[in-house]
Amino acid sequence: MSEHVATVGSVDTSVASLAADVRYYLTQAPRQLPSSALYDALGSALFDAICELPWYPVTRAERRLIAAHRREIIATAGPPQRLVELGGGNGVKLRLLLGEPGDPVTAPIHRIDLVDVSPFALAAASRLVGEGRDVRIVSHTHRYEDGLLRATATRGRAERCAVLFLGSNIGNFDPPAARAFLHTVRAALRKDDCLIIGADLVKPAPVLQDAYDDPLGVTAAFNKNLLLHLNRDLGANFDITAFDHKAVWNEDDSRVEMHLVSRRGQRVDIPLTGLTIDLAEGETIWTESSYKYSVEQFTALLTGAGFAVPRHFVDEEGQFVPMVASV
Repeated sequence: MSEHVATVGSVDTSVASLAADVRYYLTQAPRQLPSSALYDALGSALFDAICELPWYPVTRAERRLIAAHRREIIATAGPPQRLVELGGGNGVKLRLLLGEPGDPVTAPIHRIDLVDVSPFALAAASRLVGEGRDVRIVSHTHRYEDGLLRATATRGRAERCAVLFLGSNIGNFDPPAARAFLHTVRAALRKDDCLIIGADLVKPAPVLQDAYDDPLGVTAAFNKNLLLHLNRDLGANFDITAFDHKAVWNEDDSRVEMHLVSRRGQRVDIPLTGLTIDLAEGETIWTESSYKYSVEQFTALLTGAGFAVPRHFVDEEGQFVPMVASV
């Protein structure tokens, strides 16, 4: 039997936080929008669809690796008594890692904390992961750092913990932010705890281009939906038809950038932020970055944050690498 306890902020707080973030990012040069705003209910559903596209192989590679090596991953991790998953989406990968209910490999796990900014993703993951499983599931509608601190603050003195950060979510941080985030995770863990983390590997530019600008236009819809989100929640008047989706592989910085490009000169009001912005024809709004790593670069990133890296797994096509980094 599973128990789902939701920790959800009020709508007013959520909107106020979104408005503050949007105001900050839109006044930067170049203009930006917070990538977290991509994941409202429709955005979360569109991202799940992206993960099934033939041009986006990383999710399938990650699932294959987890299915093939789940016992080794869990064994290397302790096994833990507490799991904390950050930004896990719909729970499919965590369900794969846990295996079937009653599996002795994961029997020590008695509580799972799910942390995500999307309450829709948390609800889906709680249902999927908890189905048929005798484990307590607690969801936290918070950003990664806040949710992690809330989850780890309640554990017992001798309770071994594993933090999961899969799906190449680390790629959404620029290098300084990635280092700072990993130091935060390391500080929240104790001796014998671990971090199970995944990264997308560098691939040929055409492969990356198709992954972030697919022929069906699903990623374009995902990107433009951010503007619909702001229209609905912040009272903005973005004309969705006046923007194009653009994905760029920035080889020098080893990242894919997603942008919204203004098709014409236009003025946009966003009442709850107090902003009115004028966009020139061809001006871009930067909505997301996705950094790609080599195995060596990713190992160095983790060891630089104070983790040991005893084990990593790479799929046969070189798409994805999960690592079990111990404290």
